[in-house]
Amino acid sequence: MPQVDFFVLAGDDPSARRLYTCRLAEKAWKAGHKVFIRASDTTEAALLDELLWTFRQGSFVPHALAGNQGDDPLVPVLIGVSQAPEGFHDFLINLAADIPPDWRYFQRIAEIVDADPGVRQAGRDKYRSYQSQDIKPATHKIH
Repeated sequence: MPQVDFFVLAGDDPSARRLYTCRLAEKAWKAGHKVFIRASDTTEAALLDELLWTFRQGSFVPHALAGNQGDDPLVPVLIGVSQAPEGFHDFLINLAADIPPDWRYFQRIAEIVDADPGVRQAGRDKYRSYQSQDIKPATHKIH
């Protein structure tokens, strides 16, 4: 079963949620993980694609939109809106309102929740869903 962590941000600014996603993806990539970022929709995926190039001065996170990476083994971070492609079940950062159907295949799952009422409610629902599958998610408050 995967390790599931909920990262709870204090504010409700969606750009802060995306920025934290970029920092987490960079940290996971530098630790040797292949990362799949599951965006809520194609607009958010495009925003994350752009932000991963610019979120921090001097940062470089090699990434691609799912389906655009071809067979390039050097792309360690993929962004998509559905299931992770083969080879990307190491670390999931889930920004979607639901749990992906392939969640059991991941080693680690990060759920990023902020104070937006819709995001917060989706986070609670996902937390309960994991618990119902005998997963004990850890919660980390980020200030």
